Amino acid sequence: MDTCALLPGVKAAARESGRLILSMYNSGRYIAENKDDDSPVTSADLAAHDYLNRALRELADIPVLSEEGGDIPLAERNAWPRYWLVDPLDGTQEFIAGSGDFSTMIALVEHGRPVLGVVYGPVHDVMYYAVRGQGAFKEAGGEIRQIHARHYRTQVNSLCITISRRQNVEWVRSRLTDKLDYRLVPLGSSSLKSCLVAEGKADLYMRIGPTGEWDTGATQCIVEEAGGRILDLGLEKLSYNQRDSMINPNFITLGDESLPWQEILKPEAN
Repeated sequence: MDTCALLPGVKAAARESGRLILSMYNSGRYIAENKDDDSPVTSADLAAHDYLNRALRELADIPVLSEEGGDIPLAERNAWPRYWLVDPLDGTQEFIAGSGDFSTMIALVEHGRPVLGVVYGPVHDVMYYAVRGQGAFKEAGGEIRQIHARHYRTQVNSLCITISRRQNVEWVRSRLTDKLDYRLVPLGSSSLKSCLVAEGKADLYMRIGPTGEWDTGATQCIVEEAGGRILDLGLEKLSYNQRDSMINPNFITLGDESLPWQEILKPEAN
């Protein structure tokens, strides 16, 4: 099936997943536990995972790799020419905290590259989506508009940077040179922070700490189609389905690739 033809079904699946999550969020009827790595998981994560696993397989005969079912050996998944890469509930900590900053993320990855991405935030009923080569879009309030990352034509004096609510602000500032002024905006869901860069409302999202490939797959497609990039802190592209571990390196989402990021960002300590 053509990738563009899959998009309406993926958007519908993301909305239904969001509806399931939102019903549990609003009612407070969910169970929260810790995984083996001490990261939180709730019955809402698992309900969304079960639904998306069924819905995406019904949409197309393509394997599903989800955060809540990501223990598939590399030897098996590396043989897939294309697969769904899913985070059923991105921002579980924010879900538990009641901030509303969480989303469902669905990507289609082909030969190691995300070619379709959908991010849906159910609390505000906002959706970002893209198909490789077709541009990036935001759907909110009954309106659909194409989005673009912010690019500068004149000298830059300050940058807007989104960070995690649970990230040490001073540590983030320590990774930035004093060449510019910085406005730090704390948010919850990793995907929503990257999408702010994609729509030109922020210049940079800096993510320090463990994330999985499912945390960046959908937004990678959206951000790139909007004219931005998601890179590791060495300014190299992220890889997908190439390693035994699916844990990402520390990464950044940036809007204007032409800015002197090697001068703005301090190198990681060895």
